[in-house]
This record gives sequence, structure tokens and C-alpha cells, in this order.
Amino acid sequence: MSTTAPPASPGTAPGAAADERLLRTSLARRLMGRPELGSVVGAVAVFVFFSLAADSFLQPSSLNTVLYAASTLGVMAVPVALLMIGGEFDLSAGVLVTTSALVSSMFSYQMTANVWVGVGVSLLVTLAVGCFNGFLLTRTGLPSFIITLGTFLMLTGLNLGLTKLISGTVSTKSISDMEGFASARAVFAETPVLGTTVKSTVLWWVLLVALATWILLRTRFGNWVFAVGGGAGAARAVGVPVRRTKTLLYTGVAFAAWVSGQHLLFSFEVVQSGEGVGNELTYIIAAVIGGCLITGGYGSAIGSAVGALIFGMTSKGIVFAEWNPDWFTFFLGAMLLLATLLNTWVRRRAEATR
Repeated sequence: MSTTAPPASPGTAPGAAADERLLRTSLARRLMGRPELGSVVGAVAVFVFFSLAADSFLQPSSLNTVLYAASTLGVMAVPVALLMIGGEFDLSAGVLVTTSALVSSMFSYQMTANVWVGVGVSLLVTLAVGCFNGFLLTRTGLPSFIITLGTFLMLTGLNLGLTKLISGTVSTKSISDMEGFASARAVFAETPVLGTTVKSTVLWWVLLVALATWILLRTRFGNWVFAVGGGAGAARAVGVPVRRTKTLLYTGVAFAAWVSGQHLLFSFEVVQSGEGVGNELTYIIAAVIGGCLITGGYGSAIGSAVGALIFGMTSKGIVFAEWNPDWFTFFLGAMLLLATLLNTWVRRRAEATR
């Protein structure tokens, strides 16, 4: 029985099969394949809503406040999103921010050293915690939920216990009069840009989003992240260094925690040892709203930034609209559910049109 070869697509040589990788894809189909599409639609809706509900929302000072609120969350949401794409969680991220600030403050104060010495020591300690999480996860095979929950509890106890032991109270001593404080504050707390004072977290946020996007889309390591999130066993079988990849992802979360911790310290001069508890859930929420899947293997750094922006607009928009802020967590939960449903629908439609 004879068979007839499928017709070649225009532009291909006679008898040559069409390569589906060379077929043109419509703009709509490409957009449907982006994990952050649902969060972008949600961000536009939230922006329009509060623009109409709050008269002061569109004022430059208000937008600057929204951007700052989004950036303080977004700095951490970016590496948390990468970690979730890699199929893992970090429940210690919130208190690790406080640990970073406490180490910088107490080391500088007790050693009467230049503030930058404490900043450097804090970086080493924070990265060590990230490596510890990654090492335990990859060597023991325990779920990241258990590993990082244990780290969360240990850090919470250490933050309180060591602060009271060293300082005698639950907060650190002020280091605002120490050498190097002004320059460190310029880097981590506020930076003059075009005659205005823009919090440096906005600049750190933009830098981290750009770097993470480049890593995910243009580097071999980015392919490894998606691979281990899609299935660690399959990734290992094709030569992906799963242990190294996951450890580096935890180290990335630790680095962002160091940046956020320094911002906390140099913005307020003193640090309360009990801060940070519960923030890890907010980072995860921002990543999920931005299109990351709980199961891993899907998401983007840009999506996490949009998720953080939605959080910032909602938290400050409620204040500008003069609503009762007690309802904020209700709106946050509703956004989480709606964004998850929308992202799931978009992903299924994208898969169906391939």
C-alpha cells in the first residue's frame, strides 16, 4: 500500500519535511504560553480599580509608596520564585532576613568595627544558612518543607535568644553613629535618583528581576532549574547536576535575604529580633500570583515581580481608599485564589493550542 508524503510548507525544498520549530507562532499563542500573563491581567485590573476607588492613588508620592512596598517584597519574591520553579520551598526566608540584619548590627556594635565589616560578616553567615538548607535537602532526601521548617524554628530561637544574651533586650543597639553607616545606608536604604529619594530596594529589585530573567531564559543553569522542577529523577538521568542546582537556588534566596536584612537595618537603625515571622508565606504568595506552580517546573521572575506589584498596590490602595485595613488579608487571600485559577486556565489553554 502506497503512502503519500505530507505537503511541504512554503519555502521548503521539495521532498523535505517541514520542521515544526520553524513554523510561525501567532502573537496570541506566544502570550498564552507566558506564565506571567494571568498576573499581568490581574495587575492591570487592580491598578484600574484603585485608580477609580482612591483619588490620591495616582499621585506621584502615592505611586512611589506603592513601588517601595512592592520592592521590599519583590526582592525576596524573585529568588523564591526561582526556588519554586526548581520544585522546592524555603520557609526560613522571612526570619533569615532578620538574622541577616541582627548579625550586621550586633557584630558591628560589639566589635566597634566599621559597619561594613558587620555587613560582610552578615553576608557570610546568611549564605552559610542557605548552603545548609541546600546541603540537608540534597543529602537527606527529606522534603524541603521539613528542612526549612526546622531552620525557621532554629533561626527564630537564635534571633531572640542571642539578641537578649548580647544586647540585654529583644532589639539591637543603634549603630547610626558608627563609621560607615552613612555609606551603607546610601547603598541599602535610600539612593538619590534624578533629584528624588528612591529607596534602594527598588533598584535592587529591578536588578534581581533582570538577572533572574536572563539566567532562566539564556543560561544553562536556567535550563537546569526548569529540569529539576519538572522532575529531579529525569533531570539527573540526562546529566543535570541536581544537588548543585538546588543548593545554588537556596543560596540565591539567602543572598536576597541579606540584601533585605541590610535594608531593614539601615532604614530603621535598630532591629527587633521577632521580625520576619510569617513573611515567608507572603513571598510564596507573590510567586504563586505571578504564575509559579506549587509543583515546580513552571514560572518566571517577571511574574514574581508582577505578583509583588499587585501586593504593593493592594496594601497601599486600601489605605489610600480609606478602607479598614483589617480587610487586607481577605483581599490577599481572594487574589491568591483568583490568580491561581486564572494562571491554571491560561496554562491549560496554552497547552491545548500547542
